[in-house]
Amino acid sequence: MTSAKLHAGYPKALRLAGLAQVAANGLGNHMAMLSQVYEHADDFDIIHCHLDYWTFAFSRLVATPSITTLHGRLDLDELAPIFQQFKDRPVISISDAQRKPLPSVNWVATVHHGVPREHLHFNPNGGKYLAFLGRIAPEKRPDIAIQVARKAGIPLKIAAKVDEVDREYFKTTIEPMIQAPNVEYIGEINETQKSEFLGNALALLFTIDWPEPFGLVMIEAMACGTPVIARPCGSVPEVMRDGVTGFIASEFDDLVAAVKKVDSISRAACREEYEHRFAVDVMAEKYERIYRELIAINRR
Repeated sequence: MTSAKLHAGYPKALRLAGLAQVAANGLGNHMAMLSQVYEHADDFDIIHCHLDYWTFAFSRLVATPSITTLHGRLDLDELAPIFQQFKDRPVISISDAQRKPLPSVNWVATVHHGVPREHLHFNPNGGKYLAFLGRIAPEKRPDIAIQVARKAGIPLKIAAKVDEVDREYFKTTIEPMIQAPNVEYIGEINETQKSEFLGNALALLFTIDWPEPFGLVMIEAMACGTPVIARPCGSVPEVMRDGVTGFIASEFDDLVAAVKKVDSISRAACREEYEHRFAVDVMAEKYERIYRELIAINRR
């Protein structure tokens, strides 16, 4: 929401329009939008971008300062030469862990994600099922979540989308496991459904197996008062507090043991951690401070 005039780069989200996986259309729409933004660079005090390195070449051609938040994984070999070429461009990480593959990039700050307070409601009681929320993908390891829930003897509800690239993995690996008793696949849910889904859960299983740049679902669960049981990959130890907002464990048996003692975690403490560190206004204040600093430097 904005009091300014909002210019949409496309009438609807590219993924919902079926264009996100079509390289020609997806890239074309992004390039057209970036061109429009930088053609009007003089109208802005600062340009904040969320399209990874795509903005770097544009930003070198204008006087208006640009800052880019990097949202994805950075441990891919093909990224190194790109960031080396544009190592002067100021960037923001969404976790300190995200920076590790590219330490020489011009990191300005780390700003953790925040979610609106009114979207996710605190549930002091929770429920009797475990939750898995996000994507069905090999790196998210829903198979581990299913196995942990089965071993712990607690029902698991899976609310997750299946991108086209992961459909074969879903069909061959996950779908057969969903047939097991007490495993329910709900499918993709929207923002308004998350609060009830997470708030009514005993705990969130975040059984990832990749260098997670942030993991938004962890703070969404905390906002609802729901503890998180996670593997220590990527940003997890940075976002969570082991023993306070849930448990961090590497091994399967330790994950099962964490489920069995999750009642020892205070749901009020989970919400308090969210309020203090991950509410949207906390994030916004950090970004505004960065904007002011970069604008002041540019004017000098």
